[in-house]
Amino acid sequence: MPCTSSKVAPRPSSNAPPTTGHSLLLLQSPPKLPATRSPPRRKIMAVIPRGRPDSSLGHRRPVLLLLFFCLLAFFPCRVAAFHSFVGTYGVNYGRIADNLPPPTEVVKLLQMARIKNVRIFDSDHTVLDAFRNSGLNLAIAIPNGLVKDISATPSKAMDWVNENVRPYYPATRIVAIIVGNEILGGQDTGLAEALFGAVVNIHDALRAMRLSGRIEVNTPHSEAVFGTSYPPSAGTFRPDLMPYLKPLLDFFSKTGAPFYVNAYPFLAYMSDPEHIDVNYALMKPNAGILDQKTNLHYDNMFEAQIDATYAALEAAGYSDMEVRVSETGWASAGDATEPGATLENARTYNFNLRKRLFLRKGTPYRPKRVVKAFIFALFNEDLKTGPGSERHFGLFKPDGSVSLDLGFKGLTSSSSSIKGWKIARYSATLLSSTLIFLALWT
Repeated sequence: MPCTSSKVAPRPSSNAPPTTGHSLLLLQSPPKLPATRSPPRRKIMAVIPRGRPDSSLGHRRPVLLLLFFCLLAFFPCRVAAFHSFVGTYGVNYGRIADNLPPPTEVVKLLQMARIKNVRIFDSDHTVLDAFRNSGLNLAIAIPNGLVKDISATPSKAMDWVNENVRPYYPATRIVAIIVGNEILGGQDTGLAEALFGAVVNIHDALRAMRLSGRIEVNTPHSEAVFGTSYPPSAGTFRPDLMPYLKPLLDFFSKTGAPFYVNAYPFLAYMSDPEHIDVNYALMKPNAGILDQKTNLHYDNMFEAQIDATYAALEAAGYSDMEVRVSETGWASAGDATEPGATLENARTYNFNLRKRLFLRKGTPYRPKRVVKAFIFALFNEDLKTGPGSERHFGLFKPDGSVSLDLGFKGLTSSSSSIKGWKIARYSATLLSSTLIFLALWT
């Protein structure tokens, strides 16, 4: 949620498209319910002594061939390739703050937490440098402010790739370039018109460098792209956005890229707490809902949001496209007008979500499509504008200690402060310098 606009949006009618900000999936949710509820290529060589040929070799050739193919079955040859997402769990690394650890320490934190998929909202070179040889998948981004120029001038796209990809890849495992964020459904129609051209130009620049098969190009969408979303089987895209969406969907269908959506049960609940069961939003035991058209039962809003996206893609003619969640999370604090933004709710949602993702399963409507999601966010970001919740989505505090107890290990203990973290690093550096000086002196 790197945008600066408020997440709170008026509840739209099912027949009228939202006009501003983020529309919310499943606003026509059920009434509140009581809580119930690659190894290296192996070479096989036959070593035959020089001199007189072995007369029995011809008889043994079938046996040797059989042995050869058996060994191939056990030790297959594999071509090394990058994948845009490993496993099912990733995190958004936002940096709108003045008190975060340096990127080198963030890499250590991610490795300790065993989080392999990371998305940033720009292409900051200190981050790209820090991720060198880390083994972590990194999705970098083109901010909205650059989209129009890159769309209008292909050479600008090539310049961007030359500056932000060529010097770092493949040591920095750049697996995706995200073009803009939540552009469609916003106020700037000129930006919406430029989006497709920017995506194509970036892809063409990568293809010129023979990287288009290794680095995915995509763009994430907010729930504002949906006209209807409840029940899930009724999911459709806004008709007024289809002139912008269809070229993108055609392009992503050809390249094999997924459809990225930012899915926030927190926002849906916050918009209508009187009629949405908080347990349904938090993935806690509840009666759930039954989609009468498909006869599928949903016990949590997260899966319902994803299936509403699948239904919308199917209605648009793209039933084979994967849906991937580019952002989801729950705020641990917020303003008095933001119901549900509590530490306990944030821990519950993130814990249940992580547990659900680690099951590596699909949704009721797409049971064979394993759900993959980037969590928002790695840190609380103190310089974000908007409502209080915007500054309290972090899994970790700015000092690298754990904000939500999900079983992760932090850089420091929870009682440490950012000041203490900096003093500890300074003391360690001073001690090392002193020891080196004494060694040289003696």
